[in-house]
Amino acid sequence: MAANQGERTRRRLSTAERREQLLSVGARLFSESPYDEVWIERVAEIAGVSRGLLYHYFPTKRDFFAAVVERESERMLRLTAAVPGLPVREQLAAGLDTYLEHVQAHAHGYRAFHRAEAAGDRAVRRVYRQALAAQERQILAALAADPEFGPDFGERPGVRLAVRGWLAFTTAVCLEWLRGAESTREQVRELCARALLGVLAP
Repeated sequence: MAANQGERTRRRLSTAERREQLLSVGARLFSESPYDEVWIERVAEIAGVSRGLLYHYFPTKRDFFAAVVERESERMLRLTAAVPGLPVREQLAAGLDTYLEHVQAHAHGYRAFHRAEAAGDRAVRRVYRQALAAQERQILAALAADPEFGPDFGERPGVRLAVRGWLAFTTAVCLEWLRGAESTREQVRELCARALLGVLAP
């Protein structure tokens, strides 16, 4: 009877809810262990579903990990989207606050996302690098829309590289912060804000 009740409970999840559940489990496991040490059977076991059902959503482990990375990338892009008409300097602190709040609340997903670069699978690394490139483009577009910088700012020598370096710096700071570094969110925010403004200085 209990087993039947559990079966009925599992069936109540919609397709979107089940997919989100599986990705959440995957984000936790991939954040804790390297790609090669995460077993798809373990994901199914924790989620309380059959391995066959998991493969129905994600045909291969590579597809599954790529979906975890894409999910985190989409979240970060939404959170860091520029506010039209508002100068970059004015929205930087608020944007970083929102970003850092997300990093804390979704630490597993954030770690899993940045583990993708170390994954041995070439296709997974490509998904990760595409996600970072999207973040870079978003920042450059915000700068181009700001009169202080202007539409040609991103084409200046070194600017694109500086933005890419800042993304790497912010990632390293956030991962260290999640490991228990003795810094408040406000301190991390100010550090990252000063770093970006510093690399953009003429």
